[in-house]
Amino acid sequence: MKGWESTDAAGRESKQSWRLAEFQRERKRLVRLAYRMLGSFSEAEDVVQDAWLKWENVQGGIDSPAAYLTRVVTRLCLDRLKSARVRRETYIGPWLPDPLVDSVDPDETIADDITVTLMLAMERLSPLERAAFLLHDVFDVALGDVAVTLGREPAAVRQLASRARKHLHAARPRFSIEATEANRITHAFFAAARDGDTAALASLLAQEVEIHSDGGGKVLAFRNIVRGIDRVLRLFAGLRRKNAPVARLLRTVEIDGLPGYISVDRDLVQTTALDIRNGRIAAIYIVRNPDKLRHLTEVISG
Repeated sequence: MKGWESTDAAGRESKQSWRLAEFQRERKRLVRLAYRMLGSFSEAEDVVQDAWLKWENVQGGIDSPAAYLTRVVTRLCLDRLKSARVRRETYIGPWLPDPLVDSVDPDETIADDITVTLMLAMERLSPLERAAFLLHDVFDVALGDVAVTLGREPAAVRQLASRARKHLHAARPRFSIEATEANRITHAFFAAARDGDTAALASLLAQEVEIHSDGGGKVLAFRNIVRGIDRVLRLFAGLRRKNAPVARLLRTVEIDGLPGYISVDRDLVQTTALDIRNGRIAAIYIVRNPDKLRHLTEVISG
C-alpha cells in the first residue's frame, strides 16, 4: 500500500511540475494578451494569476495548454471589461492605458505594432470585437480556435474581426520614423516643453495636435483633452510662467511603440509618448497617475 501511495504522490508531483513548466512557458504571452485586452498591468497580472489557479486544478487531459490558457485568459478579460467600462465612465479626466515601456531586458519586451493611439481606438470596440481582433490579427490564433474561445460561429468571429479592422483603420500605425529622427524630435520636444519655448514647439507640433493627460484625479493633470496647436502653445507658455520646478529628463524610452521619455515634472514621475506623423507631433500622451506607473520602478532605476 505504501508503495502505491509513493507512486501516486510522485505522479502528482510530476504532473504539477509539468503544469508549472507549461504555464511559465506561456506566461509572458498571457500577460501581454491580458494587458492588450484591459490596458492595465495590475489587472493583467490578476487575470493571469486566476488563470493559473484554473490551470492548476483542471481535471482531465489538455491537448494544447497554450490554447486552453488563451481561452481562460480571454474569457476572464471579457468578464473584467464589463466592470472596467463602467469605471472608465466615471474616471476623472482622460483615461490612458498603463504605459508599456521598453524593457532593459530584451527578453521582456512586448513586440507588436499596437501603439497608445491604437489602444485608445480599441476602447471604442465592443469587448467581443476587441477580443476577436487581438486574438486573430495580433496573436495569430486560428479562426476556429477564436470561435471556440468566444463561443461564436467562425463566420460570426470573422465579422467581428472585420468590423474591428474597419474601426481601427485610421489608428493603425502607418508612419514609420527612423530611430535617430525620433530621438531628435523627442529631445527637442522635452527641451522646448521644459523651457516654454513656443517657437521651438511650433516647429515640432502638427496643427491638430492633441494632449491627453492622465492623472486619474490623484495628481494634477489636464482634465480634458487639449486640441489644436494654438491652445497647446498657450498651455506650455503658461506652465513655464508659473515658475514650477524645472522638469528633469530621466531617460528616453519607447512607450507602446511610440518614442517618448520618463521625466520628473513638478516632483512627480510621468511618462510622455509622442505620436509623430510626417515629421510632426500629432498627439502627446502623458501618464501621471501614480497607480499606473508602479511597474516602472526597475526601468527608472535601471
